[in-house]
Amino acid sequence: MKRNVYLLVFLVLPALILSACGQSTGVSGSGYPSKAITVVAPSGAGGGWDLTARVFTKVLGEAKLVNQPMMVENKPGGGGAVFLAEYVTGEPKNDYKLFVNSPPILINHLKAEGNSPYGYQDTTPLAQLTKDFGAYVVKADSSFQTLADLINALKSDPTKITVAGGSAPGSMDHLVAVLPAYKSGIDPKTIKYVSYDGGGEAMAALLGGNADMIATDASSVGDYLKAGKVRVLAVTSKERLDGDLKEVPTLKDLGIDADFTIWRGVFGPKEMSQEAYQFWQNTLKKMVDTPEWKKELDANHWASEYRNGEEFKSFLGEQEKLIQDMLSSMGMAK
Repeated sequence: MKRNVYLLVFLVLPALILSACGQSTGVSGSGYPSKAITVVAPSGAGGGWDLTARVFTKVLGEAKLVNQPMMVENKPGGGGAVFLAEYVTGEPKNDYKLFVNSPPILINHLKAEGNSPYGYQDTTPLAQLTKDFGAYVVKADSSFQTLADLINALKSDPTKITVAGGSAPGSMDHLVAVLPAYKSGIDPKTIKYVSYDGGGEAMAALLGGNADMIATDASSVGDYLKAGKVRVLAVTSKERLDGDLKEVPTLKDLGIDADFTIWRGVFGPKEMSQEAYQFWQNTLKKMVDTPEWKKELDANHWASEYRNGEEFKSFLGEQEKLIQDMLSSMGMAK
């Protein structure tokens, strides 16, 4: 009888230990993720956030890095501010809903008009994935041969120069547009900025003679440059870019101490579990090295720049200071 008891303990105890270990480490079906994941693009279909979210989820599936369904949901409104308010107040612990964003998450929180009470501090930054830069673009036959020509004209009489962008006053294109003027001692409030609904409309305004210069994404101007329709006066990167823009000077090349990165990244809820956070740190680090991701970078003319959660959070704090300074100079800070 005693021998049978010992035998039973010998057989059952290891199974209990394995079961307990499985439960504590997320094995045996208890680990994250265990159900479908939603990735929100806080904009309408077809924009940069939407494309980023769809490519991001597509690659994770193709590379077999996430074994659960991933769905993209569009939540337009207020340049992302409407969704962020709902997310922060309604789903602070939802590990199964992520979202993509870019500098507007900082700008919306800092500007006075249309201010969002919430910012990146109310989320968990997971990773920066890509980077782009601002570009200062004029028509090919413009009298402005260099950025210095444009700056001098603004210093002489800013009311005679129309600067345009694809987003509202106080938003990203506006900040990029006035950055070199601001750093050159020109009051940003004196610059005539006209906003259009997207970079495509801003480019059409430029080519149609309704703007003297536009500020737009550097990645979007290559085709116009190759077609001989525009001239790019400068870009906001720290170093010269490759490809079509390799001959274009940076602001620093021109003696203007400024740069601006138009990043795109992924965020989770503020109270994300440590298990989910660590999963995404590991998974996103793997994703950016996959051939599937590199193929999408090339197809969409994106430049890769990966920062993990902690690095991304630190970078956001640095860029927030620059944006705060610029909005204050424009009289647009809250």
